[in-house]
Amino acid sequence: MRKSTLRFAILVLLSISTISCAKESIEEEVNSYNHTAKEIANFDYSEIESNILDLVNEHRKSLELEPLQPITEISIEAESHNYYMLEVGKVSHDNFGVRYENLVETIGAKSVSENVGFGYHTAEAVVKAWLNSEGHKKNIEGNHSHFGVSVVDDVEGRNYFTNIFIRK
Repeated sequence: MRKSTLRFAILVLLSISTISCAKESIEEEVNSYNHTAKEIANFDYSEIESNILDLVNEHRKSLELEPLQPITEISIEAESHNYYMLEVGKVSHDNFGVRYENLVETIGAKSVSENVGFGYHTAEAVVKAWLNSEGHKKNIEGNHSHFGVSVVDDVEGRNYFTNIFIRK
């Protein structure tokens, strides 16, 4: 009788343990799924950002180039760089390699280039400045398929701009 009571107790413990593990596994899957769903990126373009996207594509169309499609992840990278420039107080391409690698890994970019700017008050002004610069113009007119943009202003209302272009 003692052996069967011991066996029964062990069987009960194993059953509880197995049920418990199975339940945790299901919860882990659900939590993993929910975590992934929450990480879907969303970027609400401001009026000036939307205007930049439109002006770049209008310029490309005038040259009979394919329009570029915006991708949220690119704009998020651009926004992150704007906050970096705001923090250090200078316009730069610092850490471009990190942005490049992030876009290669997250969205499969084959090539990446970027334009930055500071202090312009309108989309027209910054796009015009980029088109008057050989290197920036080359990026706008390049063999790209997608792009993103971010505009962040400092406490004095001066804008930092980052426009990133990729080819998939």
